[in-house]
Amino acid sequence: MSDDASAAASGGTAGGDVVLASAGYDHTIRFWEALSGLCVRTINYPDSQINRLAISPDKRFLVAAGNPHVRLFDVQSNNPNPISTFDGHKGNVTAVAYQAAGRWIVTGSEDGTVKVWDVRAPTPQRDLPIKHPVSDCVIHPNLGELISCDASGSVRVWDLGETRCTLELVPEEDVAARSVAVNSDGSVLVAANNKGRFFVWRLKSGGGAITVEGSPAGMGGSGKGSGTGADVNGDVQAGEAMVNPLQKVQAHSKYITKAVMSPDTNVLATCSADHTVKTWRLVSDPSHPAASTHPTLTSLPEDTDEEVGFLLDRTLQGHQRWVWDAAFSADSAYLVTGSSDHTARLWDLASGETIRHYNGHQKAVVCVALHDVSL
Repeated sequence: MSDDASAAASGGTAGGDVVLASAGYDHTIRFWEALSGLCVRTINYPDSQINRLAISPDKRFLVAAGNPHVRLFDVQSNNPNPISTFDGHKGNVTAVAYQAAGRWIVTGSEDGTVKVWDVRAPTPQRDLPIKHPVSDCVIHPNLGELISCDASGSVRVWDLGETRCTLELVPEEDVAARSVAVNSDGSVLVAANNKGRFFVWRLKSGGGAITVEGSPAGMGGSGKGSGTGADVNGDVQAGEAMVNPLQKVQAHSKYITKAVMSPDTNVLATCSADHTVKTWRLVSDPSHPAASTHPTLTSLPEDTDEEVGFLLDRTLQGHQRWVWDAAFSADSAYLVTGSSDHTARLWDLASGETIRHYNGHQKAVVCVALHDVSL
């Protein structure tokens, strides 16, 4: 969020350069002026709590996921009513994401399905049977694959062209997977779980198959993989994405509720039930002084790419209760978070300090959305 963009922030009114929204258990969606912290618009959502928000790439629309409805709102007007509704889920909708061009969205639900929707149609175009409550899902940057995680502990890669699961990873047996994140160049996948751990895999496009059974020496954790397209050696190819376990980190003492990657691909943020947010920096140079001594990094095989893993950068402290969600600014310099303490916060990641509080919700803030890219 550059100074120029922030100075023009209008928090969801027509022409605004910054769209910042939060929602949660008080049945409201609030739009904020980023710099002043003023709430400039409130939408009532009487059906249920709101679990997830997503802003369209052109900043015109906001999708709100509740229980069990998914509703589309006009960002650039004061219309309080949804302009479209996506019905089909039978349980709490826990994940929503926009395709890069804004033509379709994906949703995941505790009803055990992930659905793909054309934003112009009220019924799903594809229905992916996860068969376990879905915690999170993301669209791979290649737009041809989707990655989900669920309460069984599985991380699944889906080929959207063929509507089938091509790979299943189980980073830790019998531990629910809570969140998944893929960086913007599609090279790194992160999955976080209910024991406060996150796991990192390298994603590769094309080339030969990569073995995903087991884990690098000393890493611990199963890193199991299974899927279609496996050869006689057990190597698995997930469509265009190749998966290899890289790192396991005990990041928090309690649940990780959300993991998100920065637009510049260098930073991972993890939100937790321990009331903190931690930022982790991707170390690309194996000769980096911290890489050889940091306890979260492991000795990787000689043929491993130059990517080493994530090092703890900062612990952001200030929220008084669980932190549920986070969103990076376009320049990766700021982070917005939402918490059960009824507030959202804007953090300067260079200093690790809160620079703005967003007060007004009467109950837990469980989702935030930020779009400050200049169009």
